[in-house]
Amino acid sequence: MVKQQHPWSRYVALGDSFTEGIGDPEPTVPGGHRGWADRVAEVLSLGTEDFAYANLAVRGKLIQQIVDEQLEPALALRPDLITISAGGNDVIRPGTDPDEIAARFEYAIERLSRDHATIVLFTGVDVGFSPVFRGIRGKVAIYNENLRSIAAKHDCIVADQWALAEIQDQRMWAPDRLHLNSLGHHTVARMVLAALNVENDLQPMKPEPLPQGTWRQARVEDLAWAREYLVPWVLRRVRHQSSGDLISAKRPDAGPYTLPD
Repeated sequence: MVKQQHPWSRYVALGDSFTEGIGDPEPTVPGGHRGWADRVAEVLSLGTEDFAYANLAVRGKLIQQIVDEQLEPALALRPDLITISAGGNDVIRPGTDPDEIAARFEYAIERLSRDHATIVLFTGVDVGFSPVFRGIRGKVAIYNENLRSIAAKHDCIVADQWALAEIQDQRMWAPDRLHLNSLGHHTVARMVLAALNVENDLQPMKPEPLPQGTWRQARVEDLAWAREYLVPWVLRRVRHQSSGDLISAKRPDAGPYTLPD
């Protein structure tokens, strides 16, 4: 019999593009994106008989959409491990209230606690390194403090991205500067497994080394980024559109996780 390395057998991931795995393309897996949640599921599936994994996350979703569209399907799958990252898309929108967003998040945690599953929630990244998002650093910090209070109240595990200094580096991020790249997702997966106290063989600075860049190259990339990503993002906000419109969850049912070929 295979030795069990942890107590969980049914893992369900909820959230938005971060949990869907955007920025970490892998055409051999469902949805065409791998991401940190898939990487965590890969490790958890090793040495655990009958392990099942579902990923209900969809890019662009706001906290209320996650509450309305993902909570009940998640509970129906009867998970004993849940990860949820939500509210980031709300926080980056101008004029939103981090306390109000956190109240919606706490409702989600209360519902997900129904069957006493282990719940992992995520703080937001310390965005002080980012020219694009450093202006909302204080807002992210307020939201994080609310999340820590929620975690303490409901006995959740905190996956602390704010303290994860490795990802406070633009080279960990995809060209859109909003999503982690493969190395960033790999780094978050290591952090989540550490929070769960699960031994693993994931090594730092892999699957690929950090590329080097010059100041001039960075300025050129700034202009290209604004044209390719910032302008379309602003237009979607004006039109009340989401990148997740017409997108379905990549793993709606809990099933065995198999490694990509």
